[in-house]
Amino acid sequence: MQGVLTGFAVIAVVIGVGYVLGRRGSLGEQGREVLTRLAFQVATPALLFTTLARADLSVVFSSRLLVTALSTAAAAGVFVAAGAVRRWGVGRTTIGALCSSYVNSGNLGIPIAAYVLGDASLVAPVLLFQQIVVTPVALTVLDLTGAGDKGPLWRRLLTPLRNPIAVGALGGVLVSGTGLPLPGPVLEPLTLIANMSVPAVLLAYGIALRGSAAPGRGLDRRPVLLSVALKAVGQPVAAWALAAGVFGLHGAALLDVVVTSALPAAQNLFTYASRYGVGEDLARESILLSTVLSVPVLVAVAALLG
Repeated sequence: MQGVLTGFAVIAVVIGVGYVLGRRGSLGEQGREVLTRLAFQVATPALLFTTLARADLSVVFSSRLLVTALSTAAAAGVFVAAGAVRRWGVGRTTIGALCSSYVNSGNLGIPIAAYVLGDASLVAPVLLFQQIVVTPVALTVLDLTGAGDKGPLWRRLLTPLRNPIAVGALGGVLVSGTGLPLPGPVLEPLTLIANMSVPAVLLAYGIALRGSAAPGRGLDRRPVLLSVALKAVGQPVAAWALAAGVFGLHGAALLDVVVTSALPAAQNLFTYASRYGVGEDLARESILLSTVLSVPVLVAVAALLG
């Protein structure tokens, strides 16, 4: 339980600082936008590159990754189906599907894995899957369905290679897969830049909370509540059913996949929504509510399966 509370406390403090900065206008009218661009264009790609470049790619073939992939697809699939029926639009539905299934594996998942599961590296499968598969696919959909001229077909097919976050993730996988050593003069500046990613995302999110309405009551009420229900309850239940019933996992392995699936929606989803100008309220409210609800869920999972 200590790991759960510690991870959430750290995030809450940084978001609170962002909220105060927003209330005081300390960063000016463009403060949130600058932080969002910094995170999307520079810091987050550097973070993904440095993280994945040093990751063990053998986890890609583990049963834990299969559970993560299937539970992610199940939660996202339910939201996509609802979005299609309700005609919420491709961009909005994409953001909602991410909020329903894309867990906070970095700034919250790592400390919780370290304190609750006893090994921070256990979050690596979900981190790899989200950055290698989910992020490039989702951002490509947002790129291709955005406003404006989409260009010729060849340019559209190369969309993932023009997205800085996808490039950072794929570059890290390439370095890890080839075993190419990175000299200190290259890795250290990238690491320094990468360290700005999480604070920038959390501060921008905190600034965005200034003057916002109570979550789950606005025009996005239905998609918000659906995404939160899927993220806080649907995905961990699906992970438990798959892990125990299909893959025969038990003990520490079962606890690992259920805890990581029960993590709340990642704050960087708000960065994506802001970058593409779609579903910003949906992302902000879903992240906030899923973060609050995930505390009792994670405590219950740790108590029942630990």
